Amino acid sequence: MYICICNAVTDKDIQCAIKKGACSLNDLSKQLKVGTCCGRCKTCAKKILNQSQTLGIQTLATPDPTLAFA
Repeated sequence: MYICICNAVTDKDIQCAIKKGACSLNDLSKQLKVGTCCGRCKTCAKKILNQSQTLGIQTLATPDPTLAFA
């Protein structure tokens, strides 16, 4: 599912970046340009990061689509 429409970033792209070591929204912004345009994707991207850190796993369920454009 697309998380960042402006930069065509999907949840799978974010998960891949997490597997490669991204551990903050700043890391995702540097690697994928998440949140660098309109910023509406930041909440959902941060939720994916938090889930990975809380669960301590690299494979995540698809996030709630209503959060992508909250």
